[in-house]
Amino acid sequence: MGYGTGAIMAVPAHDIRDFEFAQKFSIPVVCIMDPKDAEPETRYKVLNGKACWTEDGIYINSANPAKGISINGLNKQNGIKTIINWLEENNLGKETINYKLRDWLFSRQRYWGEPFPVIHWEDGEISLLDDYQLPLELPKLEKYQPGENGESPLSNAKDWLYVTDKNGRKGKRETNTMPQWAGSCWYYLRYIDPNNNNEIFSKEKEKYWMPVDLYIGGAEHAVLHLLYSRFWHKVLFDLGIVSSDEPFQKLFNQGMILAYAYETANGSKVPSDMVIEKEGKFYHKDTGEELRQIIAKMSKTLKNVVNPDDVVAQYGADSMRLYEMFMGPLDATKPWSDANIKGVHNFLSRVFRFFSETSNIFNGEEDLEILKLLHKTIQKVESDIENLRFNTAISQMMIFSNACIKKGKITKPSAETFIKLISPFAPHLAEELWALTGHFSSIAYEPWPQFNKQYLVEETFEYPVSFNGKLRFKIDLPVDLSVDEIESIIRNHPNSQKWIENKNIKKVIIVPNKIINVVVA
Repeated sequence: MGYGTGAIMAVPAHDIRDFEFAQKFSIPVVCIMDPKDAEPETRYKVLNGKACWTEDGIYINSANPAKGISINGLNKQNGIKTIINWLEENNLGKETINYKLRDWLFSRQRYWGEPFPVIHWEDGEISLLDDYQLPLELPKLEKYQPGENGESPLSNAKDWLYVTDKNGRKGKRETNTMPQWAGSCWYYLRYIDPNNNNEIFSKEKEKYWMPVDLYIGGAEHAVLHLLYSRFWHKVLFDLGIVSSDEPFQKLFNQGMILAYAYETANGSKVPSDMVIEKEGKFYHKDTGEELRQIIAKMSKTLKNVVNPDDVVAQYGADSMRLYEMFMGPLDATKPWSDANIKGVHNFLSRVFRFFSETSNIFNGEEDLEILKLLHKTIQKVESDIENLRFNTAISQMMIFSNACIKKGKITKPSAETFIKLISPFAPHLAEELWALTGHFSSIAYEPWPQFNKQYLVEETFEYPVSFNGKLRFKIDLPVDLSVDEIESIIRNHPNSQKWIENKNIKKVIIVPNKIINVVVA
C-alpha cells in the first residue's frame, strides 16, 4: 500500500484540494483549527466552513474523550507531537519519516566530466570496474564533437571504448560522463589532503579541518549546490567516511554587482555605446529620444560590462578590491559606479601620501584623541571582519586616517598598527608602507593588533538635541551625568533659548548617551 492509498484522509477546512472537492460535492466542512490571529472576517468564514485555512492556529473539535486523547488548544506542531506520543503509548503506531527523494539525472553527453567506471558486456551484463582499476581517466581525443548517431564524444575513443575480459568476452564502456556535481559536491574534503594517493583523505586531517567554517556563494548555491553537497556529505557520514553530520557551519550568500543600463519610454533596452549624456540626462545617439537610466545585470548585449582588467589598469588592484567591499553590505546587490571608485582611489592616495612621509611619523607619546580613536578602530575593524561587514570597517579606517591627516602627525607604533589594519583590504599598499616604515619582512606574517579596553571608555557623549523632533544643535556632555543634570543643562543652555522662548516645556525626553528631545507647546 503506497502513500495516499487505502484509508484516505481528508481535511477540507485546512487543505485547499480537499476544500474544493467538498464544495463541488456539497460535503460538510468541519473546522478543526481556529485561525485566532487572522482577520475577523476571514476567521468567521473559516470557523463556519466557508473558507479554507492552511496556516497555523489552535486546534478545536479535536478530542476523543472515550479514547483519552485531545489536542484542543494546541498549535499544529504540539498537536502532532501529542498524537504521535498517544499512538506510540497505545502501540497503535510509531513516528516515521517519509522521504520525497526523486531520481537524480546524473549523466551528461559530453566529454568533460568524470567517466563512469561501468562496462556494458555483450551478453547483457553490466559491471563496475574493480577498485584496483580506478581511477578511470578520460582518454585523449582529437575532436570533442558528438560521435556517430549523436553519441557522447567518448564514443570516438575506439581504443578506450572497447574492452575484452580474460575469458574473451567483449564489452563497451559507458560513454556518458558525470555532471560537475561529481566533483563540486566534495571538493572541500579533498582540498585538505590533495596529494594523498592511498585514500580519499586522511581521517586525522578531516577531523581537524571539518566542517567548513564559512561557505560563501551566490543565491543559486543555496538551492542547488548546497542541497547536493549536503546530500553527498550525509551519505559519506552514514558510511563513516567523515566525522561531521553537516559539511558547513555557516552559509553566506553574497550579492551581485550590477551596472547602469538605459531604456526607452516603452521599455526597450539600449546598448551603452548608443547613449550620450547631456546636462545629467541621457539620449539615444541616433534618434535623440530621452532615455531612462536603470540598474540591470551586466551583459554583452547592453554593453555595460565592467572589465576588471581595465579597472586595475586605471586605478590599481587595491582600489578595485577596496571599492568592491566598500560598495555596501556584502549580501546586497549594488550598481558599479566609476565615479565612486575614484573616491576610494583618492582615499588610498591620501593614506599613502600621509603614512609614507617620514616627517609625519615621530617617536614619542601619542595624542590621546588619536590613541582612543585607534583602539576604537581596531575593535571596529576586527568585529566587522568577523561579521563580514567590510564596508563599515573601511568607513572606520577612513575616519581614523582623516583624523590623523587633520592632526598632521602620528607616532610610529600607531602608524604601524593602522597599516596592519588596512593590509587585508589593500595588501599591496600595506606592503609598500610597511617597507617604508623600516621593515624587511612581509606584513602578512605580523600578528593582528589588539585593542586596549581602557581607551574605549568614552568620557563624553555628543548628544543630538531636538525640539519637537527636529534637530537644532549638538552638545558634548559627560557620560556620567544624571538625567536631571542633563535636563537642567539643556533648559539653561544658550542654544535652547530661541526654541523655548514664550513656550511651555511639556516634557524633556532623555535617552542617556543617545538622544535628547524637548517637547514644547
